[in-house]
Amino acid sequence: MAEMAVVEASWYDYPQFYDLAFRSETRGEADFIEAACRKYCRFRVRRLLEPACGTGRLVAELAARRYEMTGFDLSRPALDYLRRRLDRRGLRATVFQADMAAGGIPSSSRACSSATRDMATKTWPCHPPVDAAYSTLDTFRHLLSEQAARGHLECIARSLRPGGIYILGFHLLPPDASEECTERWTERRGRTQVTVTLRVLATDRRRRIETLRVNMLVRSGQKVLRLRHEFPLRMYTAGQFRKLLRRVPSLELCDVYDSWYEIDQPLRLSDELSDTVFILRKRLE
Repeated sequence: MAEMAVVEASWYDYPQFYDLAFRSETRGEADFIEAACRKYCRFRVRRLLEPACGTGRLVAELAARRYEMTGFDLSRPALDYLRRRLDRRGLRATVFQADMAAGGIPSSSRACSSATRDMATKTWPCHPPVDAAYSTLDTFRHLLSEQAARGHLECIARSLRPGGIYILGFHLLPPDASEECTERWTERRGRTQVTVTLRVLATDRRRRIETLRVNMLVRSGQKVLRLRHEFPLRMYTAGQFRKLLRRVPSLELCDVYDSWYEIDQPLRLSDELSDTVFILRKRLE
């Protein structure tokens, strides 16, 4: 077979393959979200929010578990994919286009189901407030400045009812960590196989920015797609995230976990952690 040229494009513009790359994480993440809500909320959790929900793996999974779901994202291809998924499964969720940075952007909102499509104008913070929110898989690090990260957390706090929680997962960079890192994994569904390679291209500790390259190889029957996408992410040490949280007094840090999602084994926040999941709770008013 002839070698194919690499397509330079965002992997978010190929939602069916992006979704497949992370599908095996879905059930474990959803189970942990439910467990964290039971452990840290003093009320029954029914309404959930996912900022930057992407293709909506978790929106659909939790909607199927009978939660009232709201999700938003900047990527229209991802949102269109999510809406089709909800229709196909006969599920309902409020889905709209907005930025996870403070205030978002106004756009059309649709409460999607197999039966109805309601049109409205919607931004965030959410009103009425939700019981809990979550963001996993390093999405938070797309906010490249301290101001943007703080604004996001403040919007989350305004979107939560008092005592509600934000389950926030992202990578910390230990001070002595190697600046060279490569991850590779493969997922398969039917005749389609997706292999993802994530590589750190550059690290700027002073500016707290690292540049990642994603290479995605998709094989489906005789068809082959090679996709490459480069983007920056903000870097955090444990101390830097603690400092950020002190600037958002409406949120308190309850516990820290890692990507094993063991709800009965919270960890101590330290420079030894890399894959972290924070439980932040809105203080009672």
